[in-house]
Amino acid sequence: MHEVDIDPVELPFGIGEVDYTQYTNRQLAAVPLAVLAVALAVLVVWTVAVAPTGIPVVMGIEFTGGTELAIETTDSKAQIQDTFGDEATVQGIQGQANSWIVTVQSDDAEAIRDQADAAGYNVKYGVTTGETFGAQSQQLALFGVGLAFVGMSLVVFLVFRTFVPSIAVVISAFSDIVIPLAVMNLLSIKLTLGTVAALLMLIGYSVDSDILLNNHVLRRRGGFYESAYNAMRTGVTMTLTSIAAMTVMTLVASFFQIPLMPAIGKVLVVGLTADLMNTYLLNFSLLRWYKYEGVGR
Repeated sequence: MHEVDIDPVELPFGIGEVDYTQYTNRQLAAVPLAVLAVALAVLVVWTVAVAPTGIPVVMGIEFTGGTELAIETTDSKAQIQDTFGDEATVQGIQGQANSWIVTVQSDDAEAIRDQADAAGYNVKYGVTTGETFGAQSQQLALFGVGLAFVGMSLVVFLVFRTFVPSIAVVISAFSDIVIPLAVMNLLSIKLTLGTVAALLMLIGYSVDSDILLNNHVLRRRGGFYESAYNAMRTGVTMTLTSIAAMTVMTLVASFFQIPLMPAIGKVLVVGLTADLMNTYLLNFSLLRWYKYEGVGR
């Protein structure tokens, strides 16, 4: 049994009260670890059975090479799709009647333009990314995400100088990245420069909420539950506010068909939701074990 030193925490926005003393550490950690396991399974299956490149996510033309055309036509979206094939992405341009953005993962710009001309489309402009340049961008993006994660991990270990609290932050941040990547595959969201930026933002969000919890528990006076609940009141409010803002952004961007923004918003909403679960279930359970049953006892 764990010593109770404060009443159950009342979460913001009328969500209700949470009494952690009713649950064991294993019960708290089981849910986020199960979700992480499912996300990893999705990425593994995608890499082995679906992705032709052996990469666990679908890459955008910035990383694979491809051609983007802005066309003007009275044809329907389905007719445009038939013209360029199933692998093409067709998206309308908000506020511009009969205008469309067509993205094809082929750097043969001449052949794509010939298809458009043969169908009678008016090509307003075209942008092509070469396969070699795309591969270089892919390496740089993956290196950037990896470097950010490693740098974050080192800073966390330097700040807390103890294994369990530090590894709790690292595991939570890792899960906050893996879960959105798996959902991206399920929702057919491609990895682009925009979604890479969203993943980098999630690393920052994750570290912020986890360090807030760890710092309250390990470095402030008061009992474990009192410190943890004080951190929760601030952290949950911040994260829920961010989720609400990102949800509104996603809906507005989808309605007005603003490129990139809906995908970025979806990734952030999923990642922030995962961060709530990982911080206040997984990280919390590891901290409580460290405080009462582990080396910190």
